[in-house]
Amino acid sequence: MHLVASERIKLFSIATPWVCGVFTLVALAFPAAIYALSAGESHLPPTVASTQFGSQLALVAVLVLAGLAVTSEYHSGTIHGTFQAVPSRTPVLLAKAALVAGYAFLLGEAAAFTAWLAARVLAPEADLALDSAADWRIVAGTGPVFALAAVCGVGVGLLVRYTAGAVAVLVAYPLMAENVVLLIPRAGRAIHRWLPLNAVTKFLSGSGEANAGRDGGNAAVLSDSPLSPGWALAYFGLFAAVLLAAGITKVKRRDA
Repeated sequence: MHLVASERIKLFSIATPWVCGVFTLVALAFPAAIYALSAGESHLPPTVASTQFGSQLALVAVLVLAGLAVTSEYHSGTIHGTFQAVPSRTPVLLAKAALVAGYAFLLGEAAAFTAWLAARVLAPEADLALDSAADWRIVAGTGPVFALAAVCGVGVGLLVRYTAGAVAVLVAYPLMAENVVLLIPRAGRAIHRWLPLNAVTKFLSGSGEANAGRDGGNAAVLSDSPLSPGWALAYFGLFAAVLLAAGITKVKRRDA
């Protein structure tokens, strides 16, 4: 527990978690409010899924937060003292990952329910009640997804170490890389079916039940993953664990 407490002090002594936290809340709540306010003018009425339209941009903020939690220590040199105090390195890195994942979980739940509540208040006539498992999954499932994404961000930070490189990877991948894969002749779509963020979309959106069965529109485009929502989350969790393990292994094999 003292390792987690030490990591908490280091993390929240910098501006990154606060700035990224505010950005995450705004990224989810603002689009939900806009869609709710324009409900009377749109041919696509608000749905529970549309309240979470900003989740991809919020996910980018969480990834960057997690990556900077690592690279900022390399930049400032504080990680040298940490590794001198804990020579085995693995416990402190696991504590860091657990702390950032816990913060990301709370941030995800707060942002998702804030977005849903804002839409519910601004569009009281819309059917935004959480009446089904799919409705609950796309809102309450944001926390677990953000927690696992934070573990991925920590893994990338450990592998790259440099802020510019880590941020470039953590921004470009969710916003561009998986869509670019679809452009690969013949094999692109088969590869895309198994990419990690495509699995995240499958977990959150399922078959579009929370979006009145629509694919896209004012909510995320549905996933082509062959996995069920539950297995999709497990698959993303496995990916996060492998990425973190790779990062820890690389750190243990080189000097800090």
